[in-house]
Amino acid sequence: YNESASEILELLNRLAKVFKDYCGVLTEEAIRKNFILIYELLDEMLDFGYPQLTSTEALKNCVHNEPIVVVPQSISSSLLETMTSRTKSSTAANQPLAVGAARSSKNQKNEIYVDIIEKLTLLVNSNGVVANCSIDGSILMKSFLSGNPELRVALNEDLVIGKGGSYGSVVLDDCNFHECVRLDEFENGRVLHFIPPDGEFSLLNYRITADFRPPFKVYTLLEDSAPYKMELSVTIRAEIPDGNHGANVMVRIPMPRNTTICIPELSANTQADGNSTVEYNSSEKKTYWNIRKFNGGSELSLKVKITLDTLVTNAHKREVGPVNMSFEIPMYNVSHLQVRYLRISETHKSYNPYRWVRYITQSSSYVCRLTNG
Repeated sequence: YNESASEILELLNRLAKVFKDYCGVLTEEAIRKNFILIYELLDEMLDFGYPQLTSTEALKNCVHNEPIVVVPQSISSSLLETMTSRTKSSTAANQPLAVGAARSSKNQKNEIYVDIIEKLTLLVNSNGVVANCSIDGSILMKSFLSGNPELRVALNEDLVIGKGGSYGSVVLDDCNFHECVRLDEFENGRVLHFIPPDGEFSLLNYRITADFRPPFKVYTLLEDSAPYKMELSVTIRAEIPDGNHGANVMVRIPMPRNTTICIPELSANTQADGNSTVEYNSSEKKTYWNIRKFNGGSELSLKVKITLDTLVTNAHKREVGPVNMSFEIPMYNVSHLQVRYLRISETHKSYNPYRWVRYITQSSSYVCRLTNG
């Protein structure tokens, strides 16, 4: 068989998306508990190995099994108690489509979730100059609205697509919209009209290659401390507002292959912060610095003492680094793309659903090369 590899990958992505829409989450436990539902979905989506239906909305009339909701164990009861009517857990949108679409329960709310997610790519040279940077963003929506009302989403009024734009405006290099979007008012008011389909969908995908302010600045210095020893200093400063924080920050630093001893030490203020742990993995020859919560405006430091089994050379220095960071910053985006409002069309004035909007900045590839002393 001479099948297209891209077609197979696209089918697998469609399968994963449909399973997530109908089960809420796509985990091993969710698949195990909803085996009958997934078997029914596969039976409708594939016929003798050929794809038939891959749309969540089209499958709704063909699927009759109710999903078994899998409650995430990561949410503690104390955290749920602190939730107010204006905030919700980050996993609140992970409810099955069939449960969200069923309106027989009086307690069922009409809700719509909007996520503005941006993934950063950054490469900083050893002299501190940014060599490459880009932002890949998307506006993801998941609708649990009854009646399929038409929605209006307004973006920044100073939004520019292509080159140009005044100082401070949001400039997108290129973008694409979901097929359900109507662009009648987009040119004049930056307003999108659409009737949301069932399940999760990407309303807008965009890319930005202009310079932006990195959320974290990394300062490094690699020096010889003895004929067989090197010392690496790493300082990271959070260039985000004080009210924001980086979550689950992981810093990875490769070490030379012939490293015999590696001792990473946190600075005094970093230890006092209480959110950092560091360890050296001798089998992988890497130092891992984990920061659970990196508060905006703060600065954390690490010093790594490296001992080799041979004399230190320039080749050994080139084996150290670069510094790789992975992180997530909730309620913050670098591009400043904003959702000004999310409204129901004029014909549905009495229809007032719950609207939940959040901003997330994530690292795609965040690399900083080392500075040699």
